[in-house]
Amino acid sequence: MKMSRVFIALGSNLGNRQANLRGALARFAPQVVVRDESYIYETAPWGYADQPAFLNMVVEAETSLEPGALLAFLKNIEQEMGREATFRNGPRLIDLDILFYDDLVLDSPPLVIPHPRLHERAFVLVPLADIAPDLLHPVLGETVLGLLMEIELNGIARFAEDL
Repeated sequence: MKMSRVFIALGSNLGNRQANLRGALARFAPQVVVRDESYIYETAPWGYADQPAFLNMVVEAETSLEPGALLAFLKNIEQEMGREATFRNGPRLIDLDILFYDDLVLDSPPLVIPHPRLHERAFVLVPLADIAPDLLHPVLGETVLGLLMEIELNGIARFAEDL
């Protein structure tokens, strides 16, 4: 069974945010095996500012699930945990996004890999750089650290309870 290397972003800004992140991770096994995880960061909301701050992190994992099946698996976890549909960039109990899947480039809605806006978002790049600074973006041809150097880092800080 072929195992693929994936990077998954996790975010939460409703309820017990840290418990939401840990609860999602606890639901990953056995289909998704976490190999490394970033620190947790508290971040200002992105896109829609009138909502609570987020906690964000990124994990490196292995899975035998194909990309579409992985997306369905992650969306199922979000539903199981009680995520309700709101509006784009709105508040959410848990958000799970596939950032990278091996070096795959895929644009087949509803799934785009690498994640189409990851290079614009400090709340993704900062935790991703914790665990994979030299990872090469297969479309942009830059490392995670290189992408991080090109954006503003305002509104992001290590989460105190994670220190």
